[in-house]
Amino acid sequence: MTETRVSSDKREVVLGFDRPFVIIGERINPTGRKLLAAAMAAGDYSGVVADALAQVQAGAHMLDVNAGIPLADEPKILAECIKLVQETVDVPLSIDSSIVAALEAGLAVYKGKPLVNSVTGEEERLEVVLPLIKKYNAAVIAISNDETGISEDPDVRYAVAKKIVERAADFGIPRSDIVVDPLVMPVGAINDAGAKLMSLIRRLREELKVNTSCGASNFSFGLPNRRGLNAGFLPMMIGAGLTSAIMNPLHPEDRQAILGADVVMGHDPNCAAWIKAYREPPAEGEGRREGRRRARG
Repeated sequence: MTETRVSSDKREVVLGFDRPFVIIGERINPTGRKLLAAAMAAGDYSGVVADALAQVQAGAHMLDVNAGIPLADEPKILAECIKLVQETVDVPLSIDSSIVAALEAGLAVYKGKPLVNSVTGEEERLEVVLPLIKKYNAAVIAISNDETGISEDPDVRYAVAKKIVERAADFGIPRSDIVVDPLVMPVGAINDAGAKLMSLIRRLREELKVNTSCGASNFSFGLPNRRGLNAGFLPMMIGAGLTSAIMNPLHPEDRQAILGADVVMGHDPNCAAWIKAYREPPAEGEGRREGRRRARG
């Protein structure tokens, strides 16, 4: 089975079909967050540090770091954020930018083996991003769209993913370093988006043999009770073969759904992670009484 290994200088995380699901925290991203964007542009990264700590405490196994601020020096800000986040938490990072210079600035300062978010199927994009992946020995998220845009047809999205995997091989990049994003469509707009996505994820696992990730929140966009819907969406995609997601780990419903799916899939040996998260502490004094009983026995 394919395993994708990423690391910080302190910890390794493995994405795999027989591994626990990997949560990639999405909150270090100034898009739609005016206060965070303004602070980052001014060199104030206190919000970045707070988001990093909160997400890891909530259960994120990795963090996505994005510094896409209009008119700002994105390569400089992204590199500074990566260095600071690596000093703050020990989890691996996903370096997130559409600007190649920013990706290279982030890769140059990163300690370990990162995940790069992302490359798409346009030939021009492949020619500039894939050499960086090889140069810095990184893994990369391959997004299933190309010059023709985002197709609603899962067969087209599969073909784009296959093309990226094949082009990566031309650069000496193994498929184990490619994590495909099959693209989550909003179910409020496309009624069979979930069913088509499950079918595509199965194909990516069984035929292309790659690990997968997605932007989980896209599925419930525009609908009420998004937490409840995502808590249904995530376990079903995990059952189909999804191995990671870029998401907000601060929502306990999503985290609980993922832990439960790991138990069902047999990816939580002895239910250890579930028990650790949800076992009720002994009543006050219960532990001492039990100890005394054992001592007398």
